[in-house]
Amino acid sequence: MKRLITEAAPTADSPWWLKLLHWQPDRLRLWQRLGMALLITLAALWLRQGLAPAESGGRFITFSLAAALSALYGGFAAGLFSTLLGMVLVNFLLVHPYFQLAITNPAEAFWLNTWFLVTQLVVVGAIWRMQAQNRQLQESNQHIRDSQQHFLDTFEHAAAGITHVGFDGQLQRVNGTFCRLVGYSFEELRQMRFQDLTHPDDIGPDEVLIKQVLAGERSSYSLEKRYRRKDGRTVWAHLTVSMVRKPNGLPDYLISVVQDITSLKAAEETVRTNERLLRQAQALSGFASWEADIKGDRIRAHHNSHQRLGLPKGEYTSTELLNIVHPRDRDRFAAEWRAALKSTLFNGNYRIRIDGKDRWVGIRAEFERNADGHAVRAFAVAQDITDRKRAEIEIRRLNASLEQRIQERTRKLRAAYDELESYSYAVAHDLRSPLRVINGFAQALEEDNPALDAVSHKHLARIMGASKKMGELIDGLLQLAQIGRSDLRREPVNISQVSTRLLEDLALQTPERRVDWRVEPHLQAQADPALVEALLQNLLHNAWKYTSQTPEARIRVYEDIVDGQPFYCVSDNGAGFDMKRAEKLFQPFQRLHQPHEFAGLGIGLATAQRIVQRHGGVMTAVSTPGQGATFRFTLRDEDNESLPSVPPSI
Repeated sequence: MKRLITEAAPTADSPWWLKLLHWQPDRLRLWQRLGMALLITLAALWLRQGLAPAESGGRFITFSLAAALSALYGGFAAGLFSTLLGMVLVNFLLVHPYFQLAITNPAEAFWLNTWFLVTQLVVVGAIWRMQAQNRQLQESNQHIRDSQQHFLDTFEHAAAGITHVGFDGQLQRVNGTFCRLVGYSFEELRQMRFQDLTHPDDIGPDEVLIKQVLAGERSSYSLEKRYRRKDGRTVWAHLTVSMVRKPNGLPDYLISVVQDITSLKAAEETVRTNERLLRQAQALSGFASWEADIKGDRIRAHHNSHQRLGLPKGEYTSTELLNIVHPRDRDRFAAEWRAALKSTLFNGNYRIRIDGKDRWVGIRAEFERNADGHAVRAFAVAQDITDRKRAEIEIRRLNASLEQRIQERTRKLRAAYDELESYSYAVAHDLRSPLRVINGFAQALEEDNPALDAVSHKHLARIMGASKKMGELIDGLLQLAQIGRSDLRREPVNISQVSTRLLEDLALQTPERRVDWRVEPHLQAQADPALVEALLQNLLHNAWKYTSQTPEARIRVYEDIVDGQPFYCVSDNGAGFDMKRAEKLFQPFQRLHQPHEFAGLGIGLATAQRIVQRHGGVMTAVSTPGQGATFRFTLRDEDNESLPSVPPSI
């Protein structure tokens, strides 16, 4: 890099003459300078006596040399001291009579001493003046060197890249920051032109501005341009160029200051992208964004978003905005706005009237506050919610109509249900009376006519059996109806204990059977105890019945987890059933086996399913003919509103 050359201060390795040239007497203490002047003057006295007799002429010459040397070494004070000392020594030692200050020719002595003093003052003063000027020159040189170093440090370590460019585009001087910016070394850049580093699309504008500077149309210019780095990457920079002129006013070179703004450009692009996405999102959602200057009483829409609300303009005063609010909502709007100014948020739905048409608008705003907590600016979004409000009004109308229809339908259903219940009880009561008559006359015939033949007795037995079975069917229907009418009472129920007790009772009723039954302990449920006992009684009675023809009968009561949900299970290895006919399993009076195979009315499983449904649960069954069946059910807790999933089955 080209540097200014200035005279350097002497160092320890500099030649003696350079050190003598830059000698500075004021660096020595006064006693050192006067002491050296004394030695030099005494040496001059010894030299004078050795060169010529004391009475010879020119006795002041050696002392003039001593004064000059003393002034060179010790400055003006040392030179003056040597001069005065020399005058004393001349008149005391070199003038007859010796060793006394007696003067035989006072006039001669006066003029000689006066001439010596004057000439020495001139010589010493000249030496002192020369040394002062030399000192000033050294200080000036040092200041120049410091200034040059400061300039070089500023140039090299500046945060921005700095270049000196010729008018042909040749790079004359560059700093380290610019080298790092473009990725080239100093030596490489000295062989390049700025056009070699500039993006092709940005060379033209740069050259046009340089021509304007040369033509005197401008003294400097700034622009943003792209540089191509050595590694091929592109960097954005802010370029400021000024022209430097020679002392005669002719153009010399250009100074360029280059600031890397790549990250700033990326941030600007991110901001532009975010703003574009925000505008698109607002357009898609129908939002209009607003900014309100509270003190200036101006409310302005961003990016013409007021058009999404059908407003005629994008800027309003508070009075103008209040005037387009529907009269019925105007007071509420003003009151809520004043309240929001003292809090943090404004949020509400209001009607506005535009060209005589009413529209609903939802508004939400947040406030920017000063140090005193007063709102100075508000940022708001507004959305046209007319369609939503109309839909809400229509929904409320439909809900009101639906609720009325539901109440009417419920009233009719309740009346029908009450009528059906009364009818079922009446039918049951009316059916029981003829059954009792039929059964009573059959018994009377059998008892009053012991001489009847076997066929007649068999017919009477069938009549009494049929009437008994019909009574049991009536009892089953009444029990099934009663399950739907009774109130549900939930309590903690120990399913394990209930199942164990019911199985023990079944074992006592048929002591001749050997059934391997097992109940998993600690099965708990929150349910109606009476209904749970009826449920388990039907399921366990079924399992006990359909394992009656199985040599090694097994019945299990346990809990199974299906899809993460617990199910209570009653499983057996009895006759089972065909899954193709399983849709009839839980229908009243539907049976999957013949009466001569297994006795029953076909009402038990229907009753069990009705109990499970009353508890909000589900009941399923899986089976294989000849290998048994498994019934799964849930009893949903009233505190758990989630419906259980149904396992693969019917």
